[in-house]
Amino acid sequence: MNVRRRRVASRISTAGSAALAATALGIGALSGCSGPAAADGKSSGKLDVVASFYPLQYLAEQIGGTHVHVTSLTRPGQEPHDLEISVRQMVQLEAADAVVYLKNLQPAVDDAVAQSAVKTKVDAASLTTLEKHGNEVGGHAASHDSSKGEETGAADPHIWLDPARYAEVASGVGKALEKADPKHAADYEKNTTALLKKLSALDTRYKTGLANTKTKVFITTHAAFGYLAERYGLTEEAINGLDPESEPSANRVKDLEKMAKADGVSTVFYETLVSDKTAKTIAGDANLKTDVLDPIEGITDRSKGRDYLQVMESNLKALQTALGAK
Repeated sequence: MNVRRRRVASRISTAGSAALAATALGIGALSGCSGPAAADGKSSGKLDVVASFYPLQYLAEQIGGTHVHVTSLTRPGQEPHDLEISVRQMVQLEAADAVVYLKNLQPAVDDAVAQSAVKTKVDAASLTTLEKHGNEVGGHAASHDSSKGEETGAADPHIWLDPARYAEVASGVGKALEKADPKHAADYEKNTTALLKKLSALDTRYKTGLANTKTKVFITTHAAFGYLAERYGLTEEAINGLDPESEPSANRVKDLEKMAKADGVSTVFYETLVSDKTAKTIAGDANLKTDVLDPIEGITDRSKGRDYLQVMESNLKALQTALGAK
């Protein structure tokens, strides 16, 4: 565990202990007021679902429909890797009927879920297969990269950026909601089927749209697109590792610039929730363009779309332009 994650784990341990001590009082206060908690699942008669961050919030909302009340522990615009759990959020989690999270993405959430007594705990990582990705995918960077990031070989949590893996998670979330709320199981099953069709269509558009390109290599801010790259026969070269806030070495930057020239890379992609400074510096030095490739960890006013599907479509167009799709 790196230093930043140890700090997060330490903070949640302290906050979690305080929250659990106040849980009984907090739940009573939440259920008895007419403010924000009046809209929660308990008071509305809906299944109260807490999601750890946007991609899982989207699944819960699409599958749950009118039968669920969904809240996210990660607010819009917040970088999810840095999430700290407040006492109020611990109380909110304790009062929920179900929680959907992705183990090992947000250490603070993992600790909070482990401490909570939520009956239905859905770990998205257990619903599909995770692989190990580092600064590069497919072995391509080995010929250019003389440095290795500290997170090379770590389990990559960014499964939602692969529509096929995301569909596997959706199926698991649907089954969990059916079990948690059997009265509305038929609706959950229907909604899951509809969502799976949309994800299948998205997968087809990516396969078709990226089948014939001038280059298969793209540069990103951090290694979030490994699964997407593998799914569609591309190679991701990340400035940073799996941690979006890690700093690349000088050798890594030089190797990326050399690789970009050798492989005809035209664009350095950055994202909306972290600084674009390094991406723009590399692009400027190598005379490349910049564009947004969104890891969809949250939806904000700067997102190129209002939801997961729309942003994925924007990502496809950006990749097609950068890679020279025919």
